[in-house]
Order: sequence, then C-alpha cells, then structure tokens
Amino acid sequence: MDIQREIEREHSKKMALKVAQYVGNNPKRFAELVHVFLDGPDRITQRAAWPLRVCVELHPSIANAHLRTLISSLHKNGQHAAVKRNVLRLLQYVFLPKRLYGSVADICFETLQKKDEPVATKVFAMSVLVPIVQHLPELKTELRIVLEDQLPYGSPGFISRAKKVLKQISNN
Repeated sequence: MDIQREIEREHSKKMALKVAQYVGNNPKRFAELVHVFLDGPDRITQRAAWPLRVCVELHPSIANAHLRTLISSLHKNGQHAAVKRNVLRLLQYVFLPKRLYGSVADICFETLQKKDEPVATKVFAMSVLVPIVQHLPELKTELRIVLEDQLPYGSPGFISRAKKVLKQISNN
C-alpha cells in the first residue's frame, strides 16, 4: 500500500482504520506514516493524524523511535495546528522517557498559557502533563496555578478537563 496515496484519496474512518491496520506494529510502515504526517501538505497532515493516532493507541511502543522527531515538530514555526494537536494527543498514550520530561513539559506549559491556542490542544497538553508532574512533584503547583487562573474564562471542555486534572494531581 502507498500510505500517502491512500490518505490523499479520502478522509474517513474507513481509510484511517485501513491505513492503521496496514501499518500495524511494523516499524518501517509506521516510519512512513510519520513522514507523511510531518511533511504535509496541511490537508495530508490532518488526514494522516487519524491513522497515526490509531496506531499509537493500539501499539504505544511503536512511537518510541519517533518521539524526538514528533516532539521537535512541536517547536517548528508555521506548523499546522493539526500537527501540534495530534502530537500532543498521541503523547497521552506513550511511555515518555524521563529525559524528555523537560522539553515536553515546557511545550505543554507554553501551550496552556497561550491565549490563542485551540481548546483541544490545551486539553491534550493537560493530559500529557499529568504523568510528568506525578514524577516531578515540583511542577504540580505550577500546573495548578496555570489551570486555576484559566478556569473562570475557559470553555466547557477546558473546564471539564482542568477539573479532572486538578483532582488527579491533588490526590497524588
């Protein structure tokens, strides 16, 4: 299967599941999907995000070899919002090595503090931060302050996730 061609053809659940099934737990095929996702164009990036997420949900360790690449994509200026949103989304499913905690936490805190950041991206950033702050308790206070400052102005989705995160980090 030509992954890019399949993704170009249509944007549907059927396509996402077909590509994810083809990729499976195959590192070479997953690397090709990551390449398609990161190299766009924007429409292809958005479409590739769905099968990429499905692959990582089903086989979280398949992303291990690409974590640095995916995380560094979050720093690129001009990157489509779908890249940031979907990379943060898939980071919820993987085991992050401790050596990546600092850079991922910085990205997540930066994302949470941007006023113009889409709600979905902020919600995924919160979820990614939970296991990090459980290993680095000194960040719990910072996360609590950032979330509590935004609660009065947050959307229903933001408020719901923020309350869950605040409860999770206060119980541990």
